[in-house]
Amino acid sequence: MEETVIDYKNILNNIKRYVSLNEEDEQQFISIVRTTKIKRKQFIVQPNFICSHQTYVLKGAFKSYFMNDEGTEHTIQFAIEDWFISDFNSYVNQSPASLFVEALEDSTVQQIAYEDVENLCDKNPKFERFFRLVAQKSFAFSQRRVLSNLGKSAEERYLEFFNLYPSIVQRVPQYALASYLGMSPEFLSKIKKRLTTKS
Repeated sequence: MEETVIDYKNILNNIKRYVSLNEEDEQQFISIVRTTKIKRKQFIVQPNFICSHQTYVLKGAFKSYFMNDEGTEHTIQFAIEDWFISDFNSYVNQSPASLFVEALEDSTVQQIAYEDVENLCDKNPKFERFFRLVAQKSFAFSQRRVLSNLGKSAEERYLEFFNLYPSIVQRVPQYALASYLGMSPEFLSKIKKRLTTKS
């Protein structure tokens, strides 16, 4: 894929929601971004390998998950256009990953390497602020999800997710959505059927 300035518009707009950037800032950031096409079912992170990149979804959809000792898949996160996805624990600590990150569709991503991000943040405090704010937002989201799983019924969890992310519900496999919501695919089907009957 030939890289042009327009390729970076979306990721730069994402950053500008948190910090203001001038043209020099934008060029500094663009210099460390690599655009890659990813095939459906291809992994960009796998357990036991260090996650060396943060990945921004330019086009497509991904899920992150781990497998327990019984071989059951537990979905941790979804990501579609304009979202970042990674094994963030592995990335931040530069330690072996525990998650798979898999493409659910043929996708195009923009990746930034750990070393390049660290160097950029040392040179430009705007980017240090951006990545800190994104990390804080991610932590707050994870906390809300834990509280939702502990305090809400299965139907309430589904409705909350549906209302927040209707496009994700339409695009991801039902088994993965059920896993993310902490229920079986069969139980999710019953909930959806019951809600359809109500409406």
